[in-house]
Amino acid sequence: MFNPRPEILVKYLRGTLVEEEHYGFRMLANKERVLEYSGETGHYPFYLRSCAKPLQASLLIDYGMDIKYDMSDEEIAICCASHAGEDVHLEVERNLLNKLGIDETFLKCGIHKPLSKTKQEEMLLKNEVENVLHNNCAGKHIMMLGLCKMNGWDLNTYYEDEHPLQVKIKEKITELCALKHRFPMTKDGCGVPIMSMPLEDMLRGYLNLFTNPRYEKIKNAFLNHPYLIGGENRLDTKIIQNSEKIIAKVGAGGLCIVVNLEKEEAFVVKISDCDMKAREYVVVQSLKNLHWADISSDMIIRTLHGETVGQIVAM
Repeated sequence: MFNPRPEILVKYLRGTLVEEEHYGFRMLANKERVLEYSGETGHYPFYLRSCAKPLQASLLIDYGMDIKYDMSDEEIAICCASHAGEDVHLEVERNLLNKLGIDETFLKCGIHKPLSKTKQEEMLLKNEVENVLHNNCAGKHIMMLGLCKMNGWDLNTYYEDEHPLQVKIKEKITELCALKHRFPMTKDGCGVPIMSMPLEDMLRGYLNLFTNPRYEKIKNAFLNHPYLIGGENRLDTKIIQNSEKIIAKVGAGGLCIVVNLEKEEAFVVKISDCDMKAREYVVVQSLKNLHWADISSDMIIRTLHGETVGQIVAM
């Protein structure tokens, strides 16, 4: 397999010296071809991580789960979310579980603290303990359970590789991304199977999903409820809230995919060391370079006293 060659995408300059550098890849494409790129990927596959969520959620439309359970835009958004575990996210999750008639004990995504620092502090002061609904992937898992209930598939093993649901998800993502080859699979952080593929295939999948009228409800869920998609200090929420006709979704491993619905173009950023701040700087700068959106991001390095001593430069 070709050894990818990432490029420097971010530099931290303190005084006159380069103190920190972050390497990675950036690629812009339409449905037919790659338009621009930074870093030589050589078609090396990367795991989709949470960028898979809207692709996985296409099945709720295909199987009519949205109609059967009269799902709101908010509920569709939470199925695609990597949310920060705030009250607004948990409220939508509980409402959807009630509609489905499924208990939260069936969720196999695991437990972690809310991604929202504000919510963490609030829970600490109230001596509250995190639960499964705080998991940023809980909405996706609720959707998976709903699809299992609709189709008579086992709810207890929905996360296993050969479960009918996971087989259908793999087939659907393969179709949307027009994959011609099989690439490695593993388990995502929340325990369900996750596919890998070259960056250009990720972009094709997103464009095939978000520009297809069949999946307009998913597109509208992103555009109308960006805070449910992420939340406090989440990059995708920030982008959607501060732009027009732009959809964004972050994924672990330094990934972010951005779609321009009017141009029917998309770009992806993959930061090699998975640094989240570096990812934000590159994505925001890319939006400016493409004239898609002008979103502010503090790129000044300061002392604890507020004195400017350097800057962050995104290529």
